[in-house]
Amino acid sequence: MSIEVSQLLKQYGEQKAVNGVSFKVNKGEIVGFLGPNGAGKSTTMKIITGYLQADGGKGTVCGLDIANNPIAIKKKIGYLPEANPLYTEMYVREYLGFVAGIHQLKDVKAAVEKVIALTGLTVESKKKIGQLSKGYKQRVGLAAALIHDPEVLILDEPTSGLDPNQIIEIRNVIKQQGQDKTVLFSSHILQEVEAICDRVIIINKGNIVADDKLVNLQKGKQDGHVVIVEFKEAVDAALLKGLNEVTRVEELQASHFKLHTSNPDAVRKQLLSLAINHNLNIVSLQTEGHSLEEVFRTLTNK
Repeated sequence: MSIEVSQLLKQYGEQKAVNGVSFKVNKGEIVGFLGPNGAGKSTTMKIITGYLQADGGKGTVCGLDIANNPIAIKKKIGYLPEANPLYTEMYVREYLGFVAGIHQLKDVKAAVEKVIALTGLTVESKKKIGQLSKGYKQRVGLAAALIHDPEVLILDEPTSGLDPNQIIEIRNVIKQQGQDKTVLFSSHILQEVEAICDRVIIINKGNIVADDKLVNLQKGKQDGHVVIVEFKEAVDAALLKGLNEVTRVEELQASHFKLHTSNPDAVRKQLLSLAINHNLNIVSLQTEGHSLEEVFRTLTNK
């Protein structure tokens, strides 16, 4: 288990910023850590990385206790904080060399060149950090988090300030790193989470409100999918209500319907059989699931 936290508590006065948070993240997992502003995401990440001390609970990273091994844990973690603090008067290579030196890497130059290529910094690598756009500054922060080849990546809003092309590039970097590392990252861009993650943890008001595979969250408990079918001819809705595993039928037009179900594949097959048996012509047939945005809004607006 690369990351494991149990009953983490962080309190500021009367407010519980983190209230009994527990979860595990395995090696090779890329897990999205989501929540509204002020939900406790960044606080939880800072506790895991050792930048904040918890008021209760416990946690381990790569088997090491967070409270008792802060230095050893920092060697195993690559951390990109939301604020991304950088020395803006330093040149890109100079700064990354400085970070590599802190980690006591043997071949600093090789490590710097490798991470510059990995994060797409080559064209800007001879500039001072203060001369870079926000997107490239974000890349420098990501490069600093990756330079010592950590076992665990903690990324707080890693695509903040990037344009659409840069987002795709950094998305690919994160997916590549996730093949042999543990990656926990937060983002307000839910499409990014859908593109990168198999699993999502959602926190709201300091409490975990969801921790599951993305596909399970989008399915919902009963009728999480919608099969949309359009026929060439008018069709009696009662015919569609009789299909197995259809929980609800919405008639958009006499020939156009939304069928709610938890098993869209079975319903699609039944529709094809229905069309053949009743000499009907299907003009279009498609399946929709709940978007992560819908799931997020439902869980965090309660």
